[in-house]
Amino acid sequence: MYVSGDRFTADEALLSQEVHAGDPRARMAARLPRAVQPFLTWLTAKPAPGEAMPEHPAWKFVVGALMLTLGGCGLGAVPFLLASPPLVAWLLLPLGWLLTSSGLGLFQVVIFHHCSHGTVFASRERNRRAGRMVSAFLLFKRFEDYQREHMMHHSAKKLLTEEDEFADFVLGMCRLEAGLPRAELWRRIAVNTVSPMFHWRFLQRRIKAALFSGDRAHDWMGRAFWGGCIGLAAATGTLLEFAILWLVPVTVLLQIATIYRILCEHRFPEAESIALRDKTFVCHATTGVFAGIAPPDAGAGTFNGLVRWAGWWLNMLTVQLFVRLFVLVGDAPCHDFHHRRPATRKWTSYIHARQQDSEAGSPGFPLGYTECWGLYEAVDQNLATLAATTPATLGR
Repeated sequence: MYVSGDRFTADEALLSQEVHAGDPRARMAARLPRAVQPFLTWLTAKPAPGEAMPEHPAWKFVVGALMLTLGGCGLGAVPFLLASPPLVAWLLLPLGWLLTSSGLGLFQVVIFHHCSHGTVFASRERNRRAGRMVSAFLLFKRFEDYQREHMMHHSAKKLLTEEDEFADFVLGMCRLEAGLPRAELWRRIAVNTVSPMFHWRFLQRRIKAALFSGDRAHDWMGRAFWGGCIGLAAATGTLLEFAILWLVPVTVLLQIATIYRILCEHRFPEAESIALRDKTFVCHATTGVFAGIAPPDAGAGTFNGLVRWAGWWLNMLTVQLFVRLFVLVGDAPCHDFHHRRPATRKWTSYIHARQQDSEAGSPGFPLGYTECWGLYEAVDQNLATLAATTPATLGR
């Protein structure tokens, strides 16, 4: 249960840990110091049992996206600014790419997305203006087009149909097919990840939707931005640096992150559930996806225990941290909460808001929340459901 203060009693903590005995996050709370709990809450996107819900204003996400994007570009630029950069300086480039990609992901998943729901800024017009700027500058679909299609995506009648943006991306852009063996689906994803042809098709689609939408004001805003950036880079003799520091993250890296983020957003329920298209269907079609693994049961007092804990921290601070920064950015891990409460302004505290809704029994829905730990596990499970689905079920 949640409490209003910063701390919870030993009895409450013990009760919560017993209730959540199989929950990796509860095990982290039980076995690790309180000082690391805020970091683990952000990393996993799940709070410790009894953790109070903080209030986060939406503007912090805007500032965070800007800082990551610009900071990543600045960090990656360091070796280019040095006359004779040492080899180690070039390690800053991939780190800069990661931070820039994370910021771009926040603009895509959080700012652009929640502007379409009208929940980032106070007025509808400010949300619209911000959404149009993000779509024009970062080559996303024209805001009004995205908003219209995204509202259909939230309809149980449209989800997983040909009119659904998720299904269109998975079945159309990624060219995955219902009923194919899971191994073949994974092969196609792996090919898409590194295929120049896939990324060119993806980029062409983005450019058309952002710069050739038919909305003159929107299109010329985007063309002016991109023309200005390229012109400035050409005038200063930094076209190569511009391509490496900006074009690579905004095209290839953002597109790779988008593949895996979208693939873990939804699964394909059984045919009977899809046919009903009710709230039960929505529950089956979404799940929480959290970055992390359960900590070791062994204590660190023995050599074996020390090795296991070192391995756990190594995984959390490399694999899981990369996943959180690159793919599961912002509130992406709690996409199931968003589908149950799409218009709530509590999305800014999504980690705790989802947990509160879960512990309250998810009022208005017949089933509670489910969860999956690990990006690979989430994508693999979702592909398994697609493999078990017949094309006729989806009306294709």
